[in-house]
Amino acid sequence: MQGAIAVIGYGLGTLGPGIGIGMLVAKTQEATARQPEVAGKLFTNMLVGSAFIEALGLLGFVAGILWL
Repeated sequence: MQGAIAVIGYGLGTLGPGIGIGMLVAKTQEATARQPEVAGKLFTNMLVGSAFIEALGLLGFVAGILWL
């Protein structure tokens, strides 16, 4: 039963990064629509932000595995 609880916990832990990436992409699209000339810089910043958010998701995954 302990392993199943860890899987459920990881599933709940992915909600935060998923919402974070969704908000990041949405705001980048809004900013690109307002100022198309800075789209390249915004895209670069979006990728860096996505990497940090994904790192949080992976940390949750590793913590779930180590907890078993």
